[in-house]
Amino acid sequence: MTPVALTIAGSDPSGGAGMQADLKTFHQHGVYGMSVVTLLTVQNTQSVSAVRHIDPAFVIAQLDAVLSDIPPQAAKTGALGSAVIINALAERAAEFDFPLVVDPVMISKHGAVLLDEDAVESLKSRLLPHAFCVTPNLPEAAALTGIEVADRATMEHAARAVAELGPKNVLIKGGHATGPALDLLWSGGEFHEFTAERIDSTNTHGTGCVLSAAITARLARGEPLVGAVRGAKQFVTAAIRTAPSLGGGVGPTNMLADFA
Repeated sequence: MTPVALTIAGSDPSGGAGMQADLKTFHQHGVYGMSVVTLLTVQNTQSVSAVRHIDPAFVIAQLDAVLSDIPPQAAKTGALGSAVIINALAERAAEFDFPLVVDPVMISKHGAVLLDEDAVESLKSRLLPHAFCVTPNLPEAAALTGIEVADRATMEHAARAVAELGPKNVLIKGGHATGPALDLLWSGGEFHEFTAERIDSTNTHGTGCVLSAAITARLARGEPLVGAVRGAKQFVTAAIRTAPSLGGGVGPTNMLADFA
């Protein structure tokens, strides 16, 4: 059976992040990808000049259409935009019989707001309890917990705090820290550590999207979570290392990279 994965996310017309990056990552992992669009952006590698939210009823109509016809083995969320969209999605997510990976996208690489301030509470109280895994970076972990996250000890503290909001597993991404690229997964009452070399590169647009999409694709293929995270991190590291250097700003990664 062909594995199927679904992304519920915003659109990046430059193709480096959002649903476009998710679909490319799904394809590279041999997974059939579907998408539900939550918001539109006007952006490239240099800036985000506009963001437009899709009507929540239309978002849910897209979701119902794909779920009723081609059930996925796993799904992920990216930029959701507003509390209304999150609340509507959470009602459906309560009924999902497949794992949901929540990438709590709040701010773009260029500093554009992709989640309304009043939507953070909805994300915490309504959607995270239905997440199989949530994948915040350090600023997102701080926004979710109120903890200043900067090193291994505070990453552990934040992971436990996020887990108290209801998700079964929490992956704190250390891309904003210094030293080796360390990610920590809190799962089953213990931490799993994933490290890689920190690559000095400006081609990091969409790395969070690509990582969460790779995890989702691997879950759709039936891999256990720890192995899915390990393989996804290897994929992202290769994608950064072999990035094509496109555009005049923060360039995209190589979503055609080889992976283990």
